[in-house]
Amino acid sequence: MQSSTDDPSQPLPMGRFERYLTLWVALCIALGTLLGVLLPAPMQALGSLSIANVNLPVGLLIWVMIIPMLMKVDFAALGEVRQQTRGIAITLLVNWAVKPFSMALFAWLFIRHLFAGWLPAEQLDYYVAGLILLGAAPCTAMVFVWSNLCRGNPQFTLSQVALNDAVMVIAFAPIVALLLGVSDIVVPWDTLLLSVGLYIVLPLAIAQTARYLLLRRGPAALEQALSAIAPLSMGALLATLVLLFSFQGEALVQQPLVIALLAIPILLQTLFIAALGYGLNRRFGVRHDVAAPSTLIGASNFFELAVAVAIALYGFNSGAALATVVGVLIEVPLMLWLVGMINRSRPWYESR
Repeated sequence: MQSSTDDPSQPLPMGRFERYLTLWVALCIALGTLLGVLLPAPMQALGSLSIANVNLPVGLLIWVMIIPMLMKVDFAALGEVRQQTRGIAITLLVNWAVKPFSMALFAWLFIRHLFAGWLPAEQLDYYVAGLILLGAAPCTAMVFVWSNLCRGNPQFTLSQVALNDAVMVIAFAPIVALLLGVSDIVVPWDTLLLSVGLYIVLPLAIAQTARYLLLRRGPAALEQALSAIAPLSMGALLATLVLLFSFQGEALVQQPLVIALLAIPILLQTLFIAALGYGLNRRFGVRHDVAAPSTLIGASNFFELAVAVAIALYGFNSGAALATVVGVLIEVPLMLWLVGMINRSRPWYESR
């Protein structure tokens, strides 16, 4: 919900905490890695707490991260989203017709050819598999964070996430199977279906129920509640990073060159997809508050799902699991940078 004092033409002002979010992210990554090195057994045990290979602690934190944002969604305004067919079309085009294949291309070029001599030969296939899993899993939960930071349209953000996840249930396994070149690849369908339920359906139901109950007490009650719980989203993001990096702490410390080499194709992929999505939205006259989440959902990844599937298919200590965690390492600071670029470039974008 937007208060009457907000100016929708300007990005939301960033408080002191948000201004130094990159620093907090770096500290959480360092803390998670340290925990993984010093306490590997407890961290691995925590990582094994799962249903259908969806990690329960991470899933709970995702709820805490997105429920406050979903409470802002006013479904009475969803009629406006029907007018944003170009933004939705660009989201689907970039996420499903371009992104998985460009990631596979970058993985093939860098992992199998340019960097093959510096990487463990027995892990090359697993590194490629991990990158493909990242590319085939567009963002779900984190896009609410990025959209909020660049003042994206919340109804559009929710709609594209819901539609994207519906496509994911159908397209994820065939695309992964195609790109891995294995027609009978084992894909955990229960993981995919449970992830959609955990990260979209149930949080949305809880958020909208809470919104309804608060609005019965008046708009001021909703505004007050949203202000009170807003810090929970960022806190849950940081706690999620601590957990994910603790699961791979030892590998991150022992293989710094591997981490750096895996980061390069992920970095190039993110920049390419962001530029493509933002450029297409501008070319076809999509509003900036729609173009921002449309761009960011493709540039970021559903890393929780990618990590879960990599672990399910190849194990905690596989190159595939490591590649997906490197994706998290690259994604968070890079996405914060992209959010800043999108906010700063708004005058250029709207000058078309």
